Amino acid sequence: MRILMILLLAGGLFPATAMAASPEFEVEMLVDGGLKNPWGLAFLPNGDLLITERQGNLRVFRDGALVAEPIAGLPPIREVRQGGLLGIALHPRFADNRLIYLAYAGAEGGAHSTEVLRGRFDGARLEHVETIFRAQPKVRGGRHFGGRLLFDDAGYLFITLGDRGRDDDAQDLTLHSGSLIRLHDDGTIPADNPFNDNSAAAPGIYTLGNRNMQGIVVHPQTREVWTHEHGPQGGDEVNIMRAGVNYGWPVITYGRNYGTGTQIGEGTHKDGMAQPIYKWVPSIAPSGMTFYTGERFGQWRGDLFVGSLKFGLLVRLDVEGEAIVGEQRMLQNVGRVRDVIEGPDGFLYLVTDSPNGQLLRLVPPGRAG
Repeated sequence: MRILMILLLAGGLFPATAMAASPEFEVEMLVDGGLKNPWGLAFLPNGDLLITERQGNLRVFRDGALVAEPIAGLPPIREVRQGGLLGIALHPRFADNRLIYLAYAGAEGGAHSTEVLRGRFDGARLEHVETIFRAQPKVRGGRHFGGRLLFDDAGYLFITLGDRGRDDDAQDLTLHSGSLIRLHDDGTIPADNPFNDNSAAAPGIYTLGNRNMQGIVVHPQTREVWTHEHGPQGGDEVNIMRAGVNYGWPVITYGRNYGTGTQIGEGTHKDGMAQPIYKWVPSIAPSGMTFYTGERFGQWRGDLFVGSLKFGLLVRLDVEGEAIVGEQRMLQNVGRVRDVIEGPDGFLYLVTDSPNGQLLRLVPPGRAG
């Protein structure tokens, strides 16, 4: 593997108080240009790293190299602009049941929506593949699929969805668009989901008023689910997700209309709609999200890492309880960071979203090689 650099670029003042520069680190190039628009990352218990490619392939990074052949057994998945093969999650009891979950853009008559499948992984292929969720409605066009997956501590599966480019749909409970979905591991609806008593509500909705969430993680202390979502022209958000909450899009937002800069909706605040715990104006186009809990970078323990598609860098957020009190921008011009996760070795892994995407690893100085 190749050491790219020993570098940390600390940005200036961002929406929260700027922090002092952290110690230097090294960036290892693990895969240089061998990935086609990589999107999601998940480690297996044996240390293999699974990587989704938006074009529809599921790849394996094993023993320091990208396995040449993709994992077999996936259904045909077609890339449609921002859609394709997206997020990935392992079942909490993967060691026993070998179940892998994948989000993708499912097609029907030229229209698409986010769907989720699961299958049993035998080391080379997925078997017994079944679709357990299909967002409704199917929409023509290729914007705002969301597509991140997460299991929480109680074993519930969360699915982030976008508004599919139709802003007002995010406030319509009869549609899945612009919501966070909460399911049992087999796709059935938990009895305590917040809108179960509303017969008109689309099944599985946990929150509404979300524009396009592409990051989701469990807080390491509170164990609550955190997400981030894309704003329009400005107004990217970090939110703590709570049952039945309306996060406001497009009625309230800190973003503006593209091009004109005119106001969207009713402003930035409205009774009954939640405020973000953090926002970016201008937008960074966030994607991927992980709390650092390891020992390799002790000074980062408890910090939140977010990729930036717009600026091609990695963002570190200093978290205190439910507040974000500082921000640092790292790896300037590394490329469109699509996902970032902590590995079982305590290092940070990230992928860049391009037709010649890269897999990178952050390690302390002197640990590369």
